[in-house]
This record gives sequence, C-alpha cells and structure tokens, in this order.
Amino acid sequence: MRAVICNKFGSTTHLSLEERDDLEPGPGQVLVDVRASGVNFPDILTIEGKYQFKPELPFIPGTEVSGVVTKVGKGVTTRAVGDEVVSTVQIGGFASQVVSSEHSTFLKGRSMSFDQAAGFAITYGTSYYALKQRAQLKMGETILVLGAAGGVGIATIQIAKAMGAIVIAAASSEEKLDFACQAGADMRVNYTTENLKERVKELTKGKGADVIYDPVGGDFSEQAFRAIAWDGRFLVIGFASGPIPKMPLNLALLKGASVIGVFWGAWNARDSAASQTNFKELIEMIDNGVFSPLVTEVYPLQEFARGFASIAERRAKGKVVFSLS
Repeated sequence: MRAVICNKFGSTTHLSLEERDDLEPGPGQVLVDVRASGVNFPDILTIEGKYQFKPELPFIPGTEVSGVVTKVGKGVTTRAVGDEVVSTVQIGGFASQVVSSEHSTFLKGRSMSFDQAAGFAITYGTSYYALKQRAQLKMGETILVLGAAGGVGIATIQIAKAMGAIVIAAASSEEKLDFACQAGADMRVNYTTENLKERVKELTKGKGADVIYDPVGGDFSEQAFRAIAWDGRFLVIGFASGPIPKMPLNLALLKGASVIGVFWGAWNARDSAASQTNFKELIEMIDNGVFSPLVTEVYPLQEFARGFASIAERRAKGKVVFSLS
C-alpha cells in the first residue's frame, strides 16, 4: 500500500510517500480501501509532536477516511465487504488502506461523494456534538463562529442553521467572510479590521451571543467572551492560532456563562452509540438536502505537501482532502 510516513517529528515538509506492506483486519476490525482522506489542523500538530496524542515513530498520520470495506475481521457484525463507509482512526489515514474498529466506521450517505465523506467525520462530528450535546443550542439563539471559513467553521454554520440558530461569522478577511455567508451565515465580523466585542454587541442589539464556537484561540478568545450573552456557553474547540488563551474567569462569573470543553474524539470513544446516532442524524440531513458538505481543495496523495501548506498557512476555506481514487 502507499502511505505518507512521518519518520521524525517536525515540519510536514519532512514527510515521505512510501510503499508499505498491505494490512489485515484483526477481530472486531474492518479493512478499508481508502478513496479519500480528510486533512485537519490536529494532523499537523501530531506531525510536529505538539498534539496531546504523540504516536511512536515512524507512523502514518491521518485521522479520517472514506472508502470501501474489503475485508472484515472475526466477530464483525455491523459491516460487510462492499460497504461504503466513513471511518475515524487515531493514526494511519493518509494511506491507500486503513484498518479500523467496526464501531469507528459509519455508512456513507447516498448523496455524498467519497471526497465529501472523507472531510465529514471530524468536522461535522465535532460541530454537531458541540452544538447538540455540549451547548444544547436552541432554535432562535445566536451563535458566534470564530474561524468561520475553516473546515469546522463551515460545518458549524451549516449545522447551526439547520438547528434554527442565527449565525454570526467571524474571520480574518472579507474573502473568507464571503465564503462563510455563502455557507449560510446571517451576519459577519472581520476581526482584523473591526473590534470583535463591540461589533458582536452591535449586531445582537447589546445582548451578546448565546453560544460562542472557538477553534482559533489566541487573543480573539477573550474578545469573543466579552461579547457573550447572559447564561451564554463558550465552546473550547481548539487553538488554530497557536497560543492557548488565559481567560479571566471573572468574565464567566459576571456573565453567568459557562466555558465548555469539546473533545469529540474522546466522547466518540466513550459513547459510540450516541456518536452513531449523531452521524445518522447528520447523514439524514445531508441526504434530505438540508446542507451539503463543502470540499474546496482536493489534492492527489502524492501532493500532500500542498494540502498541508494550505492548512498550516490558514489559507484553506472549507475542507482540504487527499484523493486516492
């Protein structure tokens, strides 16, 4: 099989494309012939050795794929050869084959391409879990989405609109904000040219945002929190800007607000039944035409460096995918 190999922690430019032995599924596992792999910011952190999970070297990075089941291991009951699936793995996704637990696979929606499905699991899984289970987003509430043009940002906009929310998109350029509004955002804030707190307060007529979705971190987190509504929920998704913010906790007291961590991967492992339900609901929305996953950049696996650069340099709008078709 072909695979992207990380032989040492550091820059993604040190990766190599190599031939490795074909895989075999063990008990409770399935072998997937990979058609496409989704690229996420945590993949870069893992390659750099900066993520909370640090695999042994050498390893194959990549955490989400779409493809076709070609073999099933002993005891597998929910998957069969020929199933078109989406799968999440801890590592190993940037390869032409992957072995996954049967419970970490989800049947692909009938209306989704393999490229769309490859970029679906983590971004849409994270966003739906964040809005449904963690924030308990209600119809008519206002949500502020930071990093709105990125993969999780676009997924959040689409899901929040499907749940009946009012969406304020926040991003660093007018081009990115145009993209976020095309995905369904109702209002916009350019946080490089506008004061984030003041603009959100203005857009919400002084109330503030009921829910804040923050995958960016850094200086913008505190600015956003200062624009939260009473009884608001601040969702900690990640730190794409690099620095982890040191939030003044008196803001939570003064606003009666909650700071809520969102670690979809850990929840998925702890409550796979609820996660399966979430995915069935998401795929039903997609198959019914409520929204469609947006994939904006597709690279052949051998051009992996270009895909990583787009994510690392924060140029990506929507989802970046490696195609193995």
